[in-house]
Amino acid sequence: MQTNFSLAQLADPQTAEADKILRACVHCGFCTATCPTYVLLGDELDSPRGRIYLIKDMLENDRPATREVVKHIDRCLSCLSCMTTCPSGVHYMHLVDHARDHIEKTYKRPLHDRAIRAMLAHVLTNRSLFRLAAVGGWLARPFAPILAAVGMARVAAMLRLTPASIPALVADRGRAVHPAAGERRGRVALLGGCVGPVLRPSTNEATIRLLNRHGVEVVIAEEEGCCGSLTHHMGREEQAFAQARGAIDAWTAEIEREPLDAILVTVSGCGTTIKDYGHMFRNDPAYAGKAARVSALARDVTEYLATLELSVTGAQPLNVAYHAACSLQHSQKIVHAPKELLSKLGFVVKDIAEGHLCCGSAGTYNILQPAIAAKLRDRKVGNIEKLQPDVIAAGNIGCMTQIASGTAIPVVHTVELIDWATGGPMPEPLVRLEGLNPAA
Repeated sequence: MQTNFSLAQLADPQTAEADKILRACVHCGFCTATCPTYVLLGDELDSPRGRIYLIKDMLENDRPATREVVKHIDRCLSCLSCMTTCPSGVHYMHLVDHARDHIEKTYKRPLHDRAIRAMLAHVLTNRSLFRLAAVGGWLARPFAPILAAVGMARVAAMLRLTPASIPALVADRGRAVHPAAGERRGRVALLGGCVGPVLRPSTNEATIRLLNRHGVEVVIAEEEGCCGSLTHHMGREEQAFAQARGAIDAWTAEIEREPLDAILVTVSGCGTTIKDYGHMFRNDPAYAGKAARVSALARDVTEYLATLELSVTGAQPLNVAYHAACSLQHSQKIVHAPKELLSKLGFVVKDIAEGHLCCGSAGTYNILQPAIAAKLRDRKVGNIEKLQPDVIAAGNIGCMTQIASGTAIPVVHTVELIDWATGGPMPEPLVRLEGLNPAA
């Protein structure tokens, strides 16, 4: 694609990078076939190619974002299925990140939009506040249909995504060390997270048990805070970078205390951002080196588990529909490890039709774009239910929550099944299934 940035514009590192990305695009349109919003809406401007044209025009002319541009960029899930499909290697992720930052700096959203985005960015990244909000959502959940009927679709969407039971109390952010059982064979840090500990604390609990049993010490770094993924996804770069610096500092202190083999992440959306820290801070002299070191150590939990010899004790051979989170398959290119781990442990793993299409979660997308998100969820659930699985496994809390809101089939994190198969307890959502022995 030909671009026409001025030399003055190209002096800005962000613009220079955007120019490089834009020039890689050859207008082929392969991306349209795998873009969820184009598949649903059929609008060229709701495809990666269409959005690239909008971004190019906006950045080249150095103009503020318009309502039309914002509408189509906001509809992008950042699922990055387009990057998997693209034969030219267009790095759409960094381009749309830059566009979102430009939008937040140059476009004044309506008051109600600004309010809900500020609330999400503040509450979801703070465990304690999020738990309070989740308790409030649990109490107000029955009113979701009424709110949807009177036009408060976003609030209704939030309520539908809240837990069906009161969330457990959230532990503080103090440093914690979980020693290996027997001889220590490895040492890792584990991302505590923000949303996960409230909605599904069993995920990190299973991870710690599993690793400890296999000789790996697990450390939760002191005051790691939010990794910045959610706010980065919303274009709130100042907040995202501040949160990322906090996480980098926390892990750097832990590395300097004693080297780590890896920094493990059980939320693939967070993992995508953490692995990108090196790029995000490449122009920051104070953080470039530290960020690159953290990124180099970051691993999805299944990536790390694939390097271990897991001791199988024999879980029951359930039919597992494996949902490949977009942030895992498209962003991190982790496709085979989760399924291979489950298969080796005796589970019957089934691929989901249209597995490349997003479930509609995408950070805060299922709240900010509830109509599109619901259609994508229903499409995903329809494909899953055709398989008649006993359980759905996924590697991202957002996907788990989104899919669970549309089906009665139990949804668990992949690591919970692996923990069970190697000596841990049966995942709680499976205990209710008929014919299963919790002691197995």
